[in-house]
Amino acid sequence: MNEVLSLWTEWVKPSAGLPTVQWSILLALAAAAGHLVQRYTGLPKVIGYSAVGTVAGLAGFTGAVWPLQGTGLFLLELGVAVVLFEAGGRISLRWFRHNPMLLVQSLLESALTYAAVYWAMRLMGMRDTIAQPLALLAMAASPAVLARVLIDTRASGPVSERAMLLSTLSTLYALTLCSASAGMMGQGQYALPVMGLKDTFLPVLVVLGLSVLVALVLAVTMQIALRVMNPASENTAILLLALIAAGAALAAHFGGSAPLAALLGGMLLKHLNPRPWSWPRQMGTASSMLTMLMFVLVSVVAAQGNWRGPVASLVLALIAARIFAKIVGVALGNPRSGASWQQALWVACAMLPMSSVALLLLSQFVLASPALGRQIADVALPAILLMELLGSVLATAAIYRAGESSKPQPLLSRLSFKGRIHES
Repeated sequence: MNEVLSLWTEWVKPSAGLPTVQWSILLALAAAAGHLVQRYTGLPKVIGYSAVGTVAGLAGFTGAVWPLQGTGLFLLELGVAVVLFEAGGRISLRWFRHNPMLLVQSLLESALTYAAVYWAMRLMGMRDTIAQPLALLAMAASPAVLARVLIDTRASGPVSERAMLLSTLSTLYALTLCSASAGMMGQGQYALPVMGLKDTFLPVLVVLGLSVLVALVLAVTMQIALRVMNPASENTAILLLALIAAGAALAAHFGGSAPLAALLGGMLLKHLNPRPWSWPRQMGTASSMLTMLMFVLVSVVAAQGNWRGPVASLVLALIAARIFAKIVGVALGNPRSGASWQQALWVACAMLPMSSVALLLLSQFVLASPALGRQIADVALPAILLMELLGSVLATAAIYRAGESSKPQPLLSRLSFKGRIHES
C-alpha cells in the first residue's frame, strides 16, 4: 500500500491533503461494508466497519499512526465522549435507590474481571507492572458497540437496558482507574494497587474531581440551553456537540478524563432534567459518523499490533479470563436484582465487546511510559481487535436469544445458543 501511495502522490495533490482522500475512501468502503453485513447476515454494522479497518491496517494503511497523537487522538476522544454522554444520559440515579443490587452487580463483575485477568497474566509469567494495566483495561466494556448492536437489531427490554447500564458503569470505573494509573506511570510510579492507600486514592480523586467539575459545567449549561431551545432543533445539536468537544479538550488539558467528564455530564443532565428527551436527528447523524470513524480507527490501529506466536497465548488467556469473569461476576450479583438466571447470562454476553474506550486508555499508558506501554500494547491491541469483532457477534446473539429484537433472527443466532427466553 505504501508503494502505491508513493506513486500516487507524484501526480495527485489534493487541496485537503492525501490523508483526507485516503480516509474519505476508507470511510466510504466501511459504510458500504457495514450495510452489506447487516443486510445479508443480520449482524451489526460495526462488523463491517471493523473488517474494513482491519484489512486496511494489515495492508499497511498509514493514516493512523500508533500511538495515537494530535488530531487522531482527539477524534477518538471526541467519538468516545459523544457515545458516553448519550450512554450516561440513559442512566437514572434513582435506579440505584430502587434496586441497589444493580450497583452491587456492577462492582462485582468489574472487580472479578480485574482479579481474573490479573491472575491469568501473572500465571502466564507477565510482570506485575504489565499485568495490572491489562487487568484495568479488561474491566471496560464497550457502550459504543452495544449501542450500535441495539440500534441495528432494534432491541429494547430488560436485558438491553441492564447490559447498557452495567457496560457504562464498568467503563466509568476503568476510565477513572486507568487515567489515574497512567498519570502515576508518567511520573515513574507504577499501577495503583502497588502504592499505599494514600498514594492510591489521591490520583483517583484528582481525576474524578476534575472530571466531575467539567461534567457539572457541561450539564448545567445544557440544562439552561434546553429551557430556551427546542431539544429537536439542529441548533441544539450543534450546541451539544460543541460543548462536548470543548469539555473533552478542557478535561484532558487540566488532568481529568475527557470521556469520563462526558459520561458524568450525561448522568448529571439526566438527574437535573429527568424528563426523557430524544437526541435531535442531526445529532444522531453526527454521532453515527463519529461512531463509524471511531470503529474504523480502532481496527486500523489495533491491526498494527504484535501478532507473533508467543503473544497469541497471552491474548487468548486474557480473553478467556475476561469472558469467564464477566459471566460469573454478573451471576454472583444477580440474586435479588430482578432478573432471571438466563437473563443474567445474556446480559454478561452483551457486555463482552471491547473497542474504543480500551484503545483510548491504552494510548494513555503508551504516552505516559513508552517502554512499559509498548509491552502492554503487544497484548492489548490484538485483544481489543478480536473482542471488537467476536464481542459484537456474541452481543448480537445474546440480544436475539433474549427475545428483545424486533427484527427476524439471523442464522448465526439460531446456531449460537439453544433455547430462548419468553418474557411474560
